[in-house]
Amino acid sequence: MRDSRQQVTVRVPASTANLGPGFDCLGLALGLYNEIIVRRGRGIAVTIEGEGKGRLREDEENLVVKAARYLSEYTGRHLPGLWVHQVNEIPVGSGLGSSAAAVVGGLLAADALLDTNLSQERLLAMATALEGHADNAAAAIYGGLVLANGYKGKLIVEKLPLPPIRLVVVLPTFELPTSQARAALPEQVPLQDALFNAGRAALLVWALTQGKQEQLRMAMQDRLHQPYRLRLIPGMEEAFAVAEAAGAAVALSGAGPSLVAIAPGNPEPLVAALTATFQRAGLESRHWILPTVNRGATVKCDSG
Repeated sequence: MRDSRQQVTVRVPASTANLGPGFDCLGLALGLYNEIIVRRGRGIAVTIEGEGKGRLREDEENLVVKAARYLSEYTGRHLPGLWVHQVNEIPVGSGLGSSAAAVVGGLLAADALLDTNLSQERLLAMATALEGHADNAAAAIYGGLVLANGYKGKLIVEKLPLPPIRLVVVLPTFELPTSQARAALPEQVPLQDALFNAGRAALLVWALTQGKQEQLRMAMQDRLHQPYRLRLIPGMEEAFAVAEAAGAAVALSGAGPSLVAIAPGNPEPLVAALTATFQRAGLESRHWILPTVNRGATVKCDSG
């Protein structure tokens, strides 16, 4: 290990996945960040400020710590104790990739501290093993719009060029565990629904990369997962109808409960309308207007 790498700071963007029809394969990096400072120490010490304070684990079960140790064991490099400080902007359990950000942050920090210089492909494979799916982690590592698919046991990732886009994100105060959102999905879907999604996913990739706002509203429609998940969140079906009536492209962010939308003009009226919709359903909400970001996680190495 190089003496200069006594401490590292990793900055990881939020991500939204699925984007409607791109179920478990499309991810998009957003301009909201978690900053993770990691240095070698004795034992495990974790502190958290911002999102997740008092909620996230501050011991060996912390995701940053688990990811760092995973890389250490995978590479056979000894990583003794760790001191971790997280400054989180990404809300926990929101569908905005907070767990992927923690895993990616831990892997990149360990990679820098141990001077293992793993490729992005190897780091993503490790993140996917820890996360269970690649879409959020791929967006966090690569930035921009990513398409992740498996082929003959290998993970294939393509980063696609993307013009600047701003997304409205609305997060109602509602707990929706990913396990519950997964359990709501049917084991089989009708052929016409599968064909519908195949066409919409192709159109979505084209519309996003070409900046075709007028096609996005149709392109982000989905029949594989959203119809089953919207009903789990009070006010969400109505919120989708409000967004579509305003001419916006709208989707769940991951499995929810966040909603993401691309408005055709000024996003502020849409934010107000969506907030009011959730209020009528008995839920308060938070919102962000976020740019997409073409740069993924960054690592800064500091001397001890």
